[in-house]
Amino acid sequence: MNMVNLKKVEISEMNIDDFNKIENIIQDEYDEFWNSNILKSELLKSSCKYIVAKEADEILGFAGIFVTLDDVQIMNIVVKKNKRRMGIGNILLKNLINLAKQTNLEILTLEVNSNNIPAQNLYKKFGFEVIGIRKRYYNNKDDAIIMNFNLKK
Repeated sequence: MNMVNLKKVEISEMNIDDFNKIENIIQDEYDEFWNSNILKSELLKSSCKYIVAKEADEILGFAGIFVTLDDVQIMNIVVKKNKRRMGIGNILLKNLINLAKQTNLEILTLEVNSNNIPAQNLYKKFGFEVIGIRKRYYNNKDDAIIMNFNLKK
């Protein structure tokens, strides 16, 4: 496994060139993401903002938010399989929170699979609180845990 120098990780807004670099490897390299067609459609929406984490020219991960009238929703935080547990998710989440604070809305919301303990721990570490559960939300099988973060704190 290639280690990542977190000091060299750059965060930028995802653009169509970034998308083109990962379009054909999303399912294999970033297994917890829906699919490339959904990502492309999200990139084109003005209410969605995506960021990428890069080291040199390699995309290590990406994350996105969706801004509604009432809140900001984290759509996903995805890290390349061979780059996980190196701090990239931390960097992406920190940057998403900062991006969400710029909206002047109060609440940042997300849903996380009840089986995804590492992600739940990451969100709790940042101060997210569990506010509910959606039964059988993922693949009509796994529950989704709904978590909120107060952007005004």
